[in-house]
Amino acid sequence: MSKLNRDILFLIFEELQDDSKTLFSSLMVNRTWSETVIPILWKNPWCYNIDYSNKSNLFNIIASYVFDDIEEYLSGRGLLTISRKQPLYDYLSFCRSINVEVIQDISTIGSPIDYDQFYIQEIFYNLLMKKCTMLKFLDVRTIKHQIFYFPEADVHLKSICEIICDSSIDCSYFYGLAHKCQYIQKITFINKSTKVNRGIVRLIESQKDLRSFEWKDDFENDYFIGDPYKDILRALEMKADSLNHLKMYFLYIYRYEYTMLQEIFPKFRRLISLLIDDFCFFTKDQLKSLIYRDIEILNVDYVTLDTASSIVENSGGKLRKILLKYCDYYNYEDYFNQDSLIFIRKIRENCPRIEYLSLIFSPSEEHFTEFEKLLKTCRNLKSLLIVISNLDNEESFEDISNNGKRLLEILIRSAPTNFREIRFFDDFKFSLEVLGKFFKNWRGRPALSIITSDDVYEEEKYTNLINEHRNYGVIKEFICVSEKDIYF
Repeated sequence: MSKLNRDILFLIFEELQDDSKTLFSSLMVNRTWSETVIPILWKNPWCYNIDYSNKSNLFNIIASYVFDDIEEYLSGRGLLTISRKQPLYDYLSFCRSINVEVIQDISTIGSPIDYDQFYIQEIFYNLLMKKCTMLKFLDVRTIKHQIFYFPEADVHLKSICEIICDSSIDCSYFYGLAHKCQYIQKITFINKSTKVNRGIVRLIESQKDLRSFEWKDDFENDYFIGDPYKDILRALEMKADSLNHLKMYFLYIYRYEYTMLQEIFPKFRRLISLLIDDFCFFTKDQLKSLIYRDIEILNVDYVTLDTASSIVENSGGKLRKILLKYCDYYNYEDYFNQDSLIFIRKIRENCPRIEYLSLIFSPSEEHFTEFEKLLKTCRNLKSLLIVISNLDNEESFEDISNNGKRLLEILIRSAPTNFREIRFFDDFKFSLEVLGKFFKNWRGRPALSIITSDDVYEEEKYTNLINEHRNYGVIKEFICVSEKDIYF
């Protein structure tokens, strides 16, 4: 293993780029491994799950590049003395990203004083603008330095492909970024304010190849000063021909904005993924205009079944993930039984590639039959979130248990060979006998993950059964989580 070709090693380590523990361990094997791993680790040295405020080594490596600028200042104030020792590699030449929050954390190693930290950060940003010649990613949340004015920023910021920012940044800062960065493909914006930020609108408008946009409201006050969504939506409308991925979580959409949403969303015809919190502002006639032929991922928090069916029907057969958070919405649907049956059929008819799916339906014979047909048709299905709800009658414990038994029998008969995860609430039960029989019949298939919100399966009699079949390789995990975590 230690004598593998350098190119092969690089491909292996690239697959492990999110596994910092393995990468750090690999540095110690030999010089070839070390030289291969270093560029991968330093491509984005800020992304690892470590406490950066305690990482003096990282601080010292960066500071070693600007020893003369920073050492005299720190030692003169009785602060940290850094080593003049040159690093073994030109680490920063591999760096493709800047993360403001991490740089702020490691600057506290140099000094506990805010003014000193600001000075250290300025030196670091100036250095990064010079050394990181192929910048691709910026996380500038909470930034206080106007990095686009540093020497060589004109050249190096042009290559930025992805940016994460928030509304704590003054709008004038976005104007500066918009002037330097015009080929951003992905923008993630965290909205922490009820005020309109014209700067983020300008940043969107200036992009020539925007493919992905995410907006997330993150505040508690529900009183807006102006309309924070109107200009954003208009700017995104201008990018409809290039936009492939759209993720929007608005806290407060008012009725007067529905008309704008109804007008703009049909224009996003090139979407590959759509994640949105609410899709109930369309009438049935308007839904016919939502034609997303390239869509692969549909993730909606609040949606009616007929809305979901319409989107699925108008898709181009490429859907791989349909993750719908039904919550209690189905309680208000007048034709729940009919709509849920239609939805299952639309999936079966239009989604041959589906891998991840959430379903809700009644425990009728017809629904179970359609569900089994879906399993036999959609052979790529890997994960299923399922809700079985009888709105017509209040079911006894025996009825609920029979529903669970029926579901497991169908999975044994018809589940695709790739199927490996099921999520469910407490809307149906598995008796100890039925669950044991299911586990025995599942032997020889991929290990199954079962995730539930029903804590009955944490009782000793169930845990003993689960652990027994985990030892046989039947169960990968069987865990009880909150209802919220069932969806995510």
